[in-house]
Amino acid sequence: MKLEWEGEEDDRLAAIRAAEERVRLEARATGEPIVIANEFSEVQVTRVETRNGSRLMIKSPRSGQWVTLCPLELEALTWQAPATFSAMIGHPFGPLVTEEDEYPEPHENANQSEGAHHARR
Repeated sequence: MKLEWEGEEDDRLAAIRAAEERVRLEARATGEPIVIANEFSEVQVTRVETRNGSRLMIKSPRSGQWVTLCPLELEALTWQAPATFSAMIGHPFGPLVTEEDEYPEPHENANQSEGAHHARR
């Protein structure tokens, strides 16, 4: 008997695609990774070149998680209050904002322009 969960195949395929993408990005790395660590965490930071320009790849060797950020996304970090980072640390290994939060349904009493704004996101 094999235990499975709903969406297991989708998760497996997404993990394969993510691993392939990471390998492609690492092949386009500029310079050696910078390792930043303390008693709580360690990350590797690498500049990678993409068809849309430079991005910063941040990897966590411990968890295997990684992300690439464009210059605007990096700048957006500077706009945040310390509470944002505390919230992120308080919910490890998951998104701070879910897809449902990111694309809310327009309210019934919202005017047409607000509804159009939500649809464009």
